Amino acid sequence: MDTPLSTIAVVGLGTMGAGIADVLARAGREVIGIDISDTAAAQAVAALEASTARAVARERITEEERQDVLARFRTFSDLHAAAEADLVIEVVPESYEAKQEVLRALDGIVRPDAILATGTNALSVTRLAADSAHPQRVLGLHFFAPVQAMKLVEVVSSVLTDPRAVDAVTRLAQDLGKEPVAVGDRAGFIADGLLFGYLNQAAAMYEAKYASREDIDAAMKLGCGLPMGPLALLDLVGVDTARTVLEAMYAASHDRLHAPAPILKQLSEAGLTGRKAGRGFYTYAAPGSGEVVRDALTPLTSAGTGTGREVSSVGVAGSGTMASGIAEVFAKAGYAVVLAARSQEKADTAKARIAKSLARSVDKGRMTAEARDTTLALITPAGSLDAFAEVDLAVEAVAEDLTVKQELFARLDKICKPGAVLATTTSSLPVIACARATTRPQDVIGMHFFNPAPAMKLVEIVRTVLTGDDVHATVREVTAKIRKHPVDCGDRAGFIVNALLFPYLNNAIKMVQEHYATLDDIDAAMKLGGGYPMGPFELLDVVGLDVSLAIEQVLHREFRDPGLAPAPLLEHLVAAGCLGRKTGRGFREYARR
Repeated sequence: MDTPLSTIAVVGLGTMGAGIADVLARAGREVIGIDISDTAAAQAVAALEASTARAVARERITEEERQDVLARFRTFSDLHAAAEADLVIEVVPESYEAKQEVLRALDGIVRPDAILATGTNALSVTRLAADSAHPQRVLGLHFFAPVQAMKLVEVVSSVLTDPRAVDAVTRLAQDLGKEPVAVGDRAGFIADGLLFGYLNQAAAMYEAKYASREDIDAAMKLGCGLPMGPLALLDLVGVDTARTVLEAMYAASHDRLHAPAPILKQLSEAGLTGRKAGRGFYTYAAPGSGEVVRDALTPLTSAGTGTGREVSSVGVAGSGTMASGIAEVFAKAGYAVVLAARSQEKADTAKARIAKSLARSVDKGRMTAEARDTTLALITPAGSLDAFAEVDLAVEAVAEDLTVKQELFARLDKICKPGAVLATTTSSLPVIACARATTRPQDVIGMHFFNPAPAMKLVEIVRTVLTGDDVHATVREVTAKIRKHPVDCGDRAGFIVNALLFPYLNNAIKMVQEHYATLDDIDAAMKLGGGYPMGPFELLDVVGLDVSLAIEQVLHREFRDPGLAPAPLLEHLVAAGCLGRKTGRGFREYARR
């Protein structure tokens, strides 16, 4: 185990195995590719030929170097070809039977000092190792697809693993230009342990017809900056693979959030396993294609329901960052905006904040000085809601407190003209409770912007059971005019984004609480393995731990699922006044400004 890992066998030459072989060969290792399918072996060779040809065309390697890489990759159909390997990585189908069969056979083939690595992303490495004649040399080596691009490698050790084997494969991962993260043997490890719970919740949300597949995916991409929506990602990973991973996770955790959504079973058993089958949550041009094509579920271009009302003037209630950002968005789109606060001074301060934001846009060349002046001229600061008497749309962006919002809506009901649309920007409170504070609940709707409003493209449009069709159509039309992307959802806690995001954040806290992984390793795993713009603890500290706790509590009260109960560690930090960046300390400490 102390010898350099210069000759490496890869068993299973599907997409993942071929990717691992590609990376190893480029890094100067002798690679023995093994697959019982001659077609799979030929495709792996063709993939390496194509990727290295692209590298030559982009002048990243020379043709001579390309030929050296190709010469280092040899394929076989018999496991005995692994006899001289220093390390064997199995990437066969995700089942105990298939993997145990390979590992048992390798026991009688490879040298006593060779390391055996399983590429499982959910199965117990301990169980696989215990079935081996030499369990101390078995570990997990979990790459992420596409292997060539993704930096994360989870190095999984069991209680039986020899530390020298862990050190050897960790050095290998570093030599490959990857970021190895050491984890213990737990279903899903770090990245998939957090990712698949989130994917499962998205599938359940879709199955419940709460939102369309397009809106769920758009919400998570635009609201969280993710590279793919959850349902598109399930199609890429494979619906059957996701179901297998979740089954393993549920067997270990008994957490209902990990119990596979029934739709995953239905799609799997129908053979609708995603891109590889040509159909899953979406329909694709052909099996293996990433091109989504129209099907019976594809919505028409206009998702409006009815004819909207005329909107030329907008009132924004509030004086904080969100209120001023929303006012800026409407004014940029040419709407006359009344920005009302509790005093004229606060309203003037909010408009001054908008002026600074627009000045930055001018400095960066994003708008002209003339456009800035025109935009500012459309904003009228006011020290009272009475200024909303003639607005066509009133948007409140005050404190996230139901009593405060209900009192405000009761006032808007008396002040605003008949036919005005009344919108709340709440991120978690029931919209219907705001609507019932008025005598015209049919005119009330949720319009959830994301912070910072000028930059974030998403708006969640939240209908209550009483919202009029024309009000819904109006808000969709207005959202399009302000150049935002509308997604429709019902009036339940968390809407789309927070209902999917915060259970994921809560589960990350539980991992730290249980001493399974460190803050740094979890953040690195989700950024490098999941493509997230921020790790969960970076995000929690930015959002604010008090805000996060409040949202978790709302979700738990609404859905009554034990798995949604806020992690005690989060509650303790909030009780201690450690609220994140705004207090200088949350999960991490920050320099005081």
